Parts: sequence; structure tokens; C-alpha cells
Amino acid sequence: MSQFEVVHFENSETVLFDELYNNAMLSGMIDVNLYEEFGVMRGLRDSNGKGVLTGLTEISDVVATKTVDGKKLPDEGSLYYQGYNVYDLIEGMKDKRFAFEETTYLLLFGDLPSHDQFERFKEVMASFCPLSNEFTRDVIMNMPSENIMNGLQRGLLTLYSYDDSPEDISAANILRQSLQIIAKMTAMATYLYHAYQHIKLDKNLVIKNPKQEYSTAENLLYMLRPDGQFTELEAKVLDVALVLHAEHGGGNNSTFTAHVVTSSGTDTYSALSAAIASLKGFRHGGANLKVKHMMEDIMANVKNWEDEEEIREYLIRILDKQAFDNNGLIYGIGHAVYTYSDPREVILKSYAQKLAAAKGREKEFEFYDRVERIAKATIAERRHLFKPICANVDFYSGLVYDILGIPESLFTPIFAISRISGWSAHRLEEVINKGKIIRPAYKYVGHHRPYKPMDVRKG
Repeated sequence: MSQFEVVHFENSETVLFDELYNNAMLSGMIDVNLYEEFGVMRGLRDSNGKGVLTGLTEISDVVATKTVDGKKLPDEGSLYYQGYNVYDLIEGMKDKRFAFEETTYLLLFGDLPSHDQFERFKEVMASFCPLSNEFTRDVIMNMPSENIMNGLQRGLLTLYSYDDSPEDISAANILRQSLQIIAKMTAMATYLYHAYQHIKLDKNLVIKNPKQEYSTAENLLYMLRPDGQFTELEAKVLDVALVLHAEHGGGNNSTFTAHVVTSSGTDTYSALSAAIASLKGFRHGGANLKVKHMMEDIMANVKNWEDEEEIREYLIRILDKQAFDNNGLIYGIGHAVYTYSDPREVILKSYAQKLAAAKGREKEFEFYDRVERIAKATIAERRHLFKPICANVDFYSGLVYDILGIPESLFTPIFAISRISGWSAHRLEEVINKGKIIRPAYKYVGHHRPYKPMDVRKG
């Protein structure tokens, strides 16, 4: 039996719960050696950490290797949306205000739009953006949530009741629902934030209707800030961040969740709210917040930000579970697929540098850059890794949001505002291809036992 920490409670009224908890822990612990014995791909990953193939997709591709003489070798990371390299998309859209909207069109419809197609698309999306006064009053204001991700999930499920055809899972109806949900996410997230600030923290209530002429990034900053003001650079950096978070293959936890739940034949609101539940976890969408808290801890404990040896010594303490959260992880460093580089991190880092320079926070950016470089080398050394290790997009996204003045409670919701486009594309793909219900197997490793009457049971 594996060891676990027994929890005891001081209050005598919780003795029963204490006993039940410990019984549950004893019952639930599985010998980790059994995974290897039965050939179980734990977490749907092989022994090298590579994801097990469970489906096919044309929506996006995550590439981190090259083939040389028949062998797969680590390479600079690449990310493709519907066959287009994300570097090319960002470069081609660098002078545009609606890069995220154009990316959403690409993900949903399979190709980049013409000028006329895109203008019509923007009109449709703008008409879907506002939340009704009734919904805002009864859903947003009535039950404000400290964690906005829970509020988004509840709001999304409640939209079911405002839909005349919520159970229609034809591709046409799912597309209509998806476009409406994508359009409403920004208002829903910002309203949830303001509602909690007002009702629970007694702050002034600021509720603005989205502007039809604004992009998603512009509306997010406009509706979030009391004065509604933002610079062109601020909106552009946020727009780029939304593009980079919009999609990342079918195997990431939340997108796979969308596929799994969709395969059961459920409605759009249930499928996408399940994806939100997955994204909320700190191992997924909440990772950038972990990075921010870790970096604040490092900044507080490293006296000289330019002393690389002092930084390295503190990072070793983190890896040795002696500092920060004692989990032994340097958050934002390393990725399950990418080795030499995460293309999203490379792009966002360049924009973070521009934003930091404009906001007078160059020293903070330089410290992030220094920690990134030292952390990669230190992890490789301490963990005896022979393959390259890179920073992932979470390492700089939290810094970007912080410089933009976005509160921490909106970090993960912004991820959801972006990734809802990818989830919707994958849901449509699952429905169009009429796949079987996704049902992986679990190996039973318990014991078969005879039933005992209660009067002869011990305990």
C-alpha cells in the first residue's frame, strides 16, 4: 500500500469526516508499479511522455521534431492553424486590429476570409456581442463568483435557457450557437469581474456595452477599465495573445474534454462548459497565474536581480522543494511537446518586451528573461535531462496581462475567451465526422470479495 498523509481535524465534530477521509485515501491509492505491469498509458502518455494518438484533426498541428535519416530529432517548435504557420499569421496580421477575429474565422471555416467575407463575419459577431439586460441582471449580478471561471461556466450553461433550440445538435445549429458564445464571452467575463467587485467588495459598478466597431481585444480593455481608454500597442499585444491561445491541437486537456463530451451527443452549452471546467485547473489554463506568483516570490527573495548565481541558487531551492510552493516545479519552463522552443512563447515574448519598454518596466522584463535562461540550464542539470527544454507561453502571458493592468482573476478567463474558438472548431469537427463515443478503458486492479452482512463487518 502506498503511503499518504493522514489528515486530522482539531474540531471534534469532524471526527467522522476524518475517519471517512482516511478510509477513502486507503481505498483510492493504487500501486504505481501496476501501470507498467499492465502497460497502461498513464494520462494517455507513453513512457517518453508523448501523447497517445486518440483521434484525427485538420484544425491545428503542433510540431516539435524534424526527421533526419529516418530518425525524429528535436527541432524548433511550430504551430499551424488549418495549415497556416502561426508565425506567418501573426506577421500577416501585424497591422490589423482584428487578428483574433480573423483567426476565429480561419479555425471555424478552414481558410482565411476574403475582405467581403470578413466584413460580413464581423457584422454577425458584433450583433451577437451584447448580453441582454435580463441576462446581466438575473445571471451576472444575481450570483457573482469570486472565481470568474466558475461564473463563466454557470453563465454558459444558463445561456441554454435563452436558446430556442438548445438541444439541436445539427452542424448548422452548433455553428450558430458557437458564434453567439464566442461573441458573448468578453462581456460575460468583464461583467462577472465588475459584479463581484461591486457586490462583494463594495467597489463602484462599471458596466459598459461592447462597441460594435471594436475588436475583442479592444472591447475587453474598454469594458474592463473605468475610463475605457487604451493605447494602440496595448490592444495589439492583447490581440496577439488571444491569437496565440486560440488553439493548440486536439490533445490538450480542455480540447480533448470538448471532444469527449461532444462524442456523447450532448448539447453545445454542456460541452463547452466542460471544457471551461478543464481549463480552470492550474496544470492547464491557470498555469500563467502560477508563474506570476512564482516570479513575485523569486523577486522578493533574490536581492540582486542581476546576480545570476543568486538567481540560480534560489531556483535550485525551488527545484529541491525548499522554496515557493514546495512542489519542486519552476512553472512556465518545459512543455510536453515542444523542446527547443514554444512558438507562442517566442512571439509573445517579443511583444512583452515592446509593452514593457512602453510602460517603463524594462527591468522586470529583463529579470524574466534572465530567470528563463538560467532556469532552463538549471533544470537540465539538476534533472539530468538530455533533451532540450524551453519556456512555454505561460511564462510571459501573466507578465503581459499584469503590465496591461488586467487583474489576476481574469488571467484564466482571457484564456477561455480565446480558446473558445478552438473548442468550437473541434466540436464541429467531432459532430461533422460522426465519430464514436470516446470511451477509453481502465484496468481493474482491486480484489473481488464476498459480501458480508453488516453485523459481522469490522470497523
